[in-house]
Amino acid sequence: MNPPSRKYVIRGVTRDGRTFRPSDWPERLAGAMSCFRPEGVASGAHLGYSPYCVPRVIDGVKCVVVDEAVREVEPKAWDFVMSFARDNELGVAPVDPAA
Repeated sequence: MNPPSRKYVIRGVTRDGRTFRPSDWPERLAGAMSCFRPEGVASGAHLGYSPYCVPRVIDGVKCVVVDEAVREVEPKAWDFVMSFARDNELGVAPVDPAA
């Protein structure tokens, strides 16, 4: 039995406290990750986000929640998302499973 995957939130605020731009960055990032899905899960007839990478607004801040399980599907996709956060100086924190 595999342990549950961990989720991380990438917050749209830079280290120096500025709101990250462009304002649609969460949708763009999640859209780029939309093809990475669990085996057997199709996107359907319309466009949709991967369950591994979804845009959210948390406490009024635009964010992306990333499931570490994407690493099993495609390690380079995980590296891409984490590099995006690092290169743009965005905060990354584990999601509290109790929340």
